Amino acid sequence: MNLPGPAPRDPIPALRDLLGERLLTSEAARAQHAENEAWYPAALPDAVARPASTEEVSRLLALCHAAGMPVVAQGARSSLEGHHLAIRGGIALDLTGMDRVLAVHAQDLDAVVQPGVTREALNAHLRDTGLFFPIDPGANATLGGMAATRASGTTAVRYGTMREAVLALEVVQADGTVIRIGSRARKSATGYDLTHLFVGSEGTLGIITELTLRLFGQPEAQSAAICRFPSVAEAVATVIATIQMGLPIARIELVDAMMVRGFNLHADAGLPEEPHLFVEFHGSESGVTETAALFGEIAADHGGQSFRWSQKPEERRALWSMRHNAHHATRRLRPGARTVSTDVCVPISALAEAVAVAQEEGRARGLVQAIVGHVGDGNFHCGILVDPEDAGEMKRVKEFTDLLSDLALRLGGVVSGEHGIGMGKIGKMEAQHGPALATMRAMKEALDPKGILNPGKLLP
Repeated sequence: MNLPGPAPRDPIPALRDLLGERLLTSEAARAQHAENEAWYPAALPDAVARPASTEEVSRLLALCHAAGMPVVAQGARSSLEGHHLAIRGGIALDLTGMDRVLAVHAQDLDAVVQPGVTREALNAHLRDTGLFFPIDPGANATLGGMAATRASGTTAVRYGTMREAVLALEVVQADGTVIRIGSRARKSATGYDLTHLFVGSEGTLGIITELTLRLFGQPEAQSAAICRFPSVAEAVATVIATIQMGLPIARIELVDAMMVRGFNLHADAGLPEEPHLFVEFHGSESGVTETAALFGEIAADHGGQSFRWSQKPEERRALWSMRHNAHHATRRLRPGARTVSTDVCVPISALAEAVAVAQEEGRARGLVQAIVGHVGDGNFHCGILVDPEDAGEMKRVKEFTDLLSDLALRLGGVVSGEHGIGMGKIGKMEAQHGPALATMRAMKEALDPKGILNPGKLLP
């Protein structure tokens, strides 16, 4: 947003008075916060701020608001669409130092945390309570970042996404005003649902400084399995039949043959280079055994072979560690390349068509890519290996990702199921939302009239 009048004054001296040595302006610190996991060019902030409290975030935002300086919240910086990059300079607001678990209410199955707590740290804290936090996007992301990007992951088919996991938030608005929204109660009929307005807002409407999260009881038994299929179509048919039968699956993941090759290169997995499903069941001992047997019958009906089952924790951890490292394993398919990672989500009935088109169109453009998917909810990812300096290749990749987004919309889906918009899919927001985009812009204008919060992201 362009503002009339003289250039804003520099808030850096006042921020240094506020934060002392926790305001970093060295080239090394700025460069560290300018990088990303994907292919986007580095974007240097003017400074890196490391607040330790909500009060400091509030005072920082008030100073930056007065000066018109951009503020971009950052956590573990594991997002894949450039959400955390300070593409217009300003302050990189590093919230990883706000990393305390403030309360655990075991009887009510909820916890209150600061935004810099990671999902693994929270589960380590909960280890002796019999509870756990199930949302698992793979990376050890911070919970504030997971809420801001509406993360989900491998367990969403059973436990939902961050949309369902967040009960309440403390948010600092663009001008420094602190608000608390939502509550620990499980129901509310008390006005606009502001909590879920901020979940998925990608740091463009306010800065999350505290979260109240839903927890779950640790299941009595867990069983994981892996099996291979002659084709992606038969693997997806197994997924559809499993979901339609109502089997209580905790995870069901698809990997195509190229992704299996990446696992073999990265982790010496020794798997046949064919499409595979990774599955996991949670419940009672008898329930898990019965569900696993039923799934085995469904898979066999669709050509599933070479089942490997395990209830041993170490074997299950090894299986999911391999899956969670898919981003790094993909890079082994073309050493030295960067990864364009894109995702779409479609209705389950359209999943086989969408994956088949993605494979065919990728091959037609000569792209090296691997496909993985949280297919229990219709979400899949394409990891495309690229040389960002090759203009022709990047043009083909852009054609492919645009085609995939358009296909998802045509099939009744969305252009991103969990990566979010950031910079990468900002050009698809109008096609996704139509006239509703104007309503989103009005919300942005109302909550951040100077446009200082993560400018250049989410809204075209």
